[in-house]
Amino acid sequence: MTMRTRRSRGEMGGAVASKRYGRQDVIAAALEILDERGLEAVALREVARRLDAHLNTVSFQVKTKARLLELMADTIMAGLTLDDLPEDPAERVEEILHRYRRALLTRRDGARLVAGTSVVEQNTLRVGEAIVAALLDSGATRVSAVRAFWGLHYFLIGLVQEEQATTAEHRDRFASEVTAAHYPVLVGVEDVLLTDSFDDRFAFGLDALISHARSTR
Repeated sequence: MTMRTRRSRGEMGGAVASKRYGRQDVIAAALEILDERGLEAVALREVARRLDAHLNTVSFQVKTKARLLELMADTIMAGLTLDDLPEDPAERVEEILHRYRRALLTRRDGARLVAGTSVVEQNTLRVGEAIVAALLDSGATRVSAVRAFWGLHYFLIGLVQEEQATTAEHRDRFASEVTAAHYPVLVGVEDVLLTDSFDDRFAFGLDALISHARSTR
């Protein structure tokens, strides 16, 4: 009787399957960690802890941390819709870049995450396809369209990194350190430097890069 009971319990225990996690579960957990604690906290071990899973389970789905970051970056791009874009090519490029910026800003350290990856995934590629196509439609040559695409990408990533990192403390330090005796030119434009919005900087950069690309046709 006792042996049968033990055997029955063993059979029941073996029948209980542990929860299976897929790649999307791993990415979702990693993005939660990103939003809560920042990019430095994202690690395979932390994702495993978040899922209450074995490290091997997480590693099986994404292989390495570098691969995980690539998949996270592409998931951010999945939130960028290409529906209802303007017909005018230049306006189309601007609208896509505005949506790109908003997608990065939805995640803590979103720009830093994307900056450190080389993503060749569906969501990222479709955005690149749309931007280059619009630049070509605007009259840019193949070379200028590609260079403008990279310029816009680097400009956007750099600007959003600054936007996500800049605090009132940074501005206060600038104001206290920059004196007329040492930096007269900067003091002369200090009001603009400290009050110019990221929205205005973004619009200026987009216009400059897109206009230059179109002028090379």
